[in-house]
Amino acid sequence: MEKKPSWTGPKKPNNENNQAKGGRRNDKEKDGHAINEQITAKEVRLVGDNVEQGVYPIAEAMRIADEQGLDLIEISPNAAPPVCRVLDYQKFLYQQRKRLKEQKAKSVKVVVKEIRFGPQTDDHDYNFKLKHAMEFLKEGAKVKAYVFFRGRSILFKEQGEVLLLRFANDLEEYGKVEQMPILEGKRMTILLTPKKSK
Repeated sequence: MEKKPSWTGPKKPNNENNQAKGGRRNDKEKDGHAINEQITAKEVRLVGDNVEQGVYPIAEAMRIADEQGLDLIEISPNAAPPVCRVLDYQKFLYQQRKRLKEQKAKSVKVVVKEIRFGPQTDDHDYNFKLKHAMEFLKEGAKVKAYVFFRGRSILFKEQGEVLLLRFANDLEEYGKVEQMPILEGKRMTILLTPKKSK
């Protein structure tokens, strides 16, 4: 009987071409920084803690990074010459993500809560909405209160203005008026911003 050749499974891809020499990666990550052999400038300015800062030919900069087993990362491609750092690329990405996270945490989102009135809102409804507005302002949100005029109710616009000014006055302890009542189409709006707690 004729022997069939035994199947050894799929061939593994040759990873030698996927990695630069010295085990350094040569793939451009999602963040868009050129690293190692991707840097096309003839000379670069090196910065960082573990290098002597200055302008180096690209081959020399690559050698410095190689000797430390680190990556050469182009951080300012539009500078003349481009600015590069010698750093572990994963560590660099981690630092970038951490910095972004910190910036996000610092930038406070301004929340605007809307409260709608009719031109002839009764006291029960008014007090209910006033209570909500107090909570919103205490939480640090802005409050945009408006009176909506349907059809001929626009004739009561003075009444709407009085209502909004009373609303702002009742909330004096919690918020200050950022924008006085203004009529825009069928809406009269007032904007209150929270008072900073002492």
